[in-house]
Amino acid sequence: MNSSAQQVTTSSRTAALVVFAKAPIPGQVKTRLCPPLTPDEAATIHGSFVLDTVERAKAAIDRFTLPVDRFLACAPSSAHPFFKVLEARHGMRLIDQTGDDLGERMAEVFDRLFARNYRSVFLVGTDVPSLPLEEYRRAFDLLESHDLVLGPALDGGYYLLGLKHPVPKLFVDIPWSTGLVLKATEDRARSLGLTVALTASWRDVDTIDDLTALIDANTLDAAKPKPERVFSSRTTGALQLIAERLRARAARQPSSS
Repeated sequence: MNSSAQQVTTSSRTAALVVFAKAPIPGQVKTRLCPPLTPDEAATIHGSFVLDTVERAKAAIDRFTLPVDRFLACAPSSAHPFFKVLEARHGMRLIDQTGDDLGERMAEVFDRLFARNYRSVFLVGTDVPSLPLEEYRRAFDLLESHDLVLGPALDGGYYLLGLKHPVPKLFVDIPWSTGLVLKATEDRARSLGLTVALTASWRDVDTIDDLTALIDANTLDAAKPKPERVFSSRTTGALQLIAERLRARAARQPSSS
């Protein structure tokens, strides 16, 4: 394991914000978008989303002066060059994801960072590139008066999870990759006596319908004055190119009539 993934130093800051990410390896990310996307296109858009999340998390921390250290939980390994670039350019602290399923990997990250004396830890996924910065602050505010904060995704999952202490049972026997993840997690939390708060519901990007909705939102966003835009120029360009390619492919399809 890379040394930077193991040597996570204790900080005077009270909270940790962890971007939970996979390296943009074709054929291993955004596979539900293929087809109509190619594996390379899916990996490109995924990589842009990871960068967006890293940048927007930092922007939220800076804007609201949140007492937060930033981490990147990496799969398959923090030694991947993509993550090493993020470490160098964005000051991210790298840790490896370890565990047999998503629940084990998330639980292990919480355990590791709470062992470093953080009083709150937040995990955020990388499929919500347009999530408003205010939702990061809202999550921190809500955790002050609740045990658990969840960011609901429109598909029944969640894009964010925040805790004040480790709760390993929160991640056991959850039907991952289904539309029941959020409800099952809420039910489990309440059965454990935890108080739960929710941030705004937001669409993440798993299916081609999600991607089409994001392309439409990006088109509207690109028409705004630059200071008001949510999408990065990098993601805007990637989405515009993919939209053009999808239209071209649809035009080449034989008519069903």
